[in-house]
Amino acid sequence: MAFTQTWTWFDGGWSEGNPPILGPRSHAFWLASSVFDGARAFEGVTPDLDLHMARVNNSAALMGLEPNVNVETMLGLTREGIAKFDRDAELYIRPMYWAEESGASAISPDPASTRFCLCIYVAPMPKPLGSAITLSRYRRPTLETAPVDVKAGCLYPNNARALKEARSRNFDNCLLTDMLGNVAELATANIFMAKDGVVFTPAPNGTFLNGITRQRVVKLLAEDGTKVVETRLTYADFLAADEIFSAGNYGKVQPVTRIDDRDLQPGPLYRKARELYWAYAHAG
Repeated sequence: MAFTQTWTWFDGGWSEGNPPILGPRSHAFWLASSVFDGARAFEGVTPDLDLHMARVNNSAALMGLEPNVNVETMLGLTREGIAKFDRDAELYIRPMYWAEESGASAISPDPASTRFCLCIYVAPMPKPLGSAITLSRYRRPTLETAPVDVKAGCLYPNNARALKEARSRNFDNCLLTDMLGNVAELATANIFMAKDGVVFTPAPNGTFLNGITRQRVVKLLAEDGTKVVETRLTYADFLAADEIFSAGNYGKVQPVTRIDDRDLQPGPLYRKARELYWAYAHAG
């Protein structure tokens, strides 16, 4: 597989490309003890980079790992890594932790064996061209059944199969609900809708990650005078929405232009959210 330009910091140094870091006995390889976070560098800015680095450390601790690299060190390494790319490169920044060995049992990770790497690679920002979404038959787990309070690699196969199934029906993405049928998120990002001039988004209820970009968009809209309501939302609410848009680190703020067989236009509240986010990202 051909990867875009990539630099990875691991074991005290930088390597270009996709260096091997796991073996068949590595705990993360067969028992999924990996956590990560994702930040962005684009147009000379890295919005909320410190929050992403703090979250990966929190994720590691909640997964029983040892977050052994502090945020300041990660920020310094990120600056080093970004300098290896062209100035106008659009980058994905991915710090990761995982366990190398088992702990008291074969299943649990040994926190003392925690490893860290920082991978930075070229990933062009998606253009805001709009996407078509539908409802997935798959659902988000609860905290009692999966580590949904962390950004853990083991959570993503469920969303991946939802995305694959939706694309087999000619949709770009899909909404997943929780076990009670409340809309939780898209397969790849947090979700917003607008109705009668008010922005609505699913209230964090322990079944999906309360994303950093999501939180930023909520705050920016509210500070600008837009009413934002975090509440329980059904799929019927989205079918009747005036606008739908997403917020996530990879694509930031993106419009939804079709839900099932209903076409939508990128609306004024979507445009406001995107403009406010871009202004915030460049203000620092």
